[in-house]
Amino acid sequence: MSAPRSRVAVTGLGTVNPLGGDVGSTWEAALAGTSTARTLENDWKEQYGLSVDFACQLAPGALEPLSRPEAKKLDPSGQYSMVAAREAWADAGAPEVEPTRLGVVVGTGIGGIWTTLDQWDVVRERGARRVNPFTVPMLMANSSSAQISMELGARAGAHTPVSACASGAEAVSLGMGMIRDGRADVVVVGGTEACIHPMTLAAFANIRALSGRVDDPEHASRPYDVDRDGFVLGEGAAILVLESEEHAAARGARVYAYAAGRGMASDAHHISAPSAEGQARAIRESLEDAGLAAGDVAHVNSHGTSTPLGDIGELNAVSDALGGVTDQLVVTSTKSMTGHLMGGAGALESIFATLAAHHRTAPPTINIETLDPETPMAIAQNTPVSLPEGDFAVLNNAFGFGGHDIAVAFTTA
Repeated sequence: MSAPRSRVAVTGLGTVNPLGGDVGSTWEAALAGTSTARTLENDWKEQYGLSVDFACQLAPGALEPLSRPEAKKLDPSGQYSMVAAREAWADAGAPEVEPTRLGVVVGTGIGGIWTTLDQWDVVRERGARRVNPFTVPMLMANSSSAQISMELGARAGAHTPVSACASGAEAVSLGMGMIRDGRADVVVVGGTEACIHPMTLAAFANIRALSGRVDDPEHASRPYDVDRDGFVLGEGAAILVLESEEHAAARGARVYAYAAGRGMASDAHHISAPSAEGQARAIRESLEDAGLAAGDVAHVNSHGTSTPLGDIGELNAVSDALGGVTDQLVVTSTKSMTGHLMGGAGALESIFATLAAHHRTAPPTINIETLDPETPMAIAQNTPVSLPEGDFAVLNNAFGFGGHDIAVAFTTA
């Protein structure tokens, strides 16, 4: 007979993102319903002929904690994750843990794309000998997990899921598994992305994934609005400290919420068109894994990218997974405020889900002027919504190009 598995507590949070340079300012700005989408202050539109020249860029001053020598050896994606990891570790109280019982899982969708493209420009314009000798450790997708593991001395394993927009949530899921399987007592998990670049803007625009509201970027990300026309690119990183309940209790750690269930599925269907069946399967699996009933879920932080096809399809998948038991639900897409952080999205939204459980408040979905009549459940429209007393669950969905479907359930107790 196998031993009962450890419950997984969330004991530390850290982030840099368009809403703020730390968790406190991020949560405050989210509850205030702050849009971060702005026209880019550069000449990319004129120089490259971009059709979309706006995005949700990192909050001003977010990287000030990072010294200049450190920053020079990290791709922007690595800079973001390092600042977020340091905040999360300090927020958890810098737990004392044996190095072989400490793990790291940080995902990314693209990795060090700025380094890759910048150094290719160096080769073409200045020659091979001028390439930065730190290029390889800066551009590799596992750079963040490697750097954070070295920073903290983590020796239980350092892993990097690369599952497009689901990467950050998959990192949370894999970290949960490391604790449950007995590989680690503490795991630092999350996701990062720094891809606001003319090439990625052009590529996403050319497949018509981005909103084209160039004259009104502030209101461009509008999940569930009848006039939504695509997502807005964002950037940043989010890190959570996961800890076995026993380890957290032994040191008297503050617990925000519990990472109680995880579901992972794949569509095997289409590179960019989502499958409601795969999404529903991941959600059902997360609830079964946590031992939750459909009625236990009070809030969903949805993937909700603001695309015409994806938004309602996801909510139909939620309804299907919950057997139609959705009267108690309130749904939020925080991408309406942050934009789409790609590989960092599922991690940042795991922080929002954790804080929603901890503070019993669902942040709003902003920019809804006319709710899509096909929306099958309640949306937190433009203002926060109070969540119930007692115990409940918050679901975080993250779905990625290639058919990667991740759902993580967080509980208040």
